[in-house]
Amino acid sequence: MREVIDGVFELGLGFVNMHLVVTDDGVVLVDTGLPRNAQRIDRALHGLRKQIGDVTAVLLTHQHFDHIGNVADVRRRAGARVFAHAADAAGITGAIRPPEPKGLARFAVRLIGTAEPTKLDHLITADESEPLPGFTAIHTPGHTRGHVSYLLDRAGGVLFAGDTASGTKDGKVTSGPTRVSADPAQQGRSLAKLGTYEFEHAVFGHGRAVSGRAVERFREYAGSAGDAPAD
Repeated sequence: MREVIDGVFELGLGFVNMHLVVTDDGVVLVDTGLPRNAQRIDRALHGLRKQIGDVTAVLLTHQHFDHIGNVADVRRRAGARVFAHAADAAGITGAIRPPEPKGLARFAVRLIGTAEPTKLDHLITADESEPLPGFTAIHTPGHTRGHVSYLLDRAGGVLFAGDTASGTKDGKVTSGPTRVSADPAQQGRSLAKLGTYEFEHAVFGHGRAVSGRAVERFREYAGSAGDAPAD
């Protein structure tokens, strides 16, 4: 686990990142990583001198198993409120079976297992809303219909881009995974939309965090790629 900026921590769980945000009211998790990683989340909290009961909320970016893998466990043990977009709700609660993963994700599901369904405490429906103090939820469809990115008002702005975008090893921004996206073209438009906001830092479900006028990297990618995301 590493600290991205003051009070914002990134925890890698296999091939995906989740994030822990320490606030005055407790710890907020943005996504919960791959299934069967509850103990690693507990250890990360312990490293912050926190425990599972300090988690007050979980902000989910979307319904894919590598992002919601431990949310049922966290909700059950912490009593945390869980937030997600209404368009992805049925795939999280188990009301419908999520689409069969493609490519490498399909083999990961077979190896690791699927995410346990859970109830949701708050459905995001607006294009932009404030689910928690200091957080702005931005509807960024494309990777899934209900994909949400979150902007934290701290240190000049911290964007949790989920799978709409990814950070590269050389500090640039590119499209997030598109092979499993519902609508890659719409995902590209959502990436460009994020470039209309202001933020200094960006973190991703996959890829390296970007700091220092991170929004400019989004604008550069959108300007070079238009609405067509890269694979």
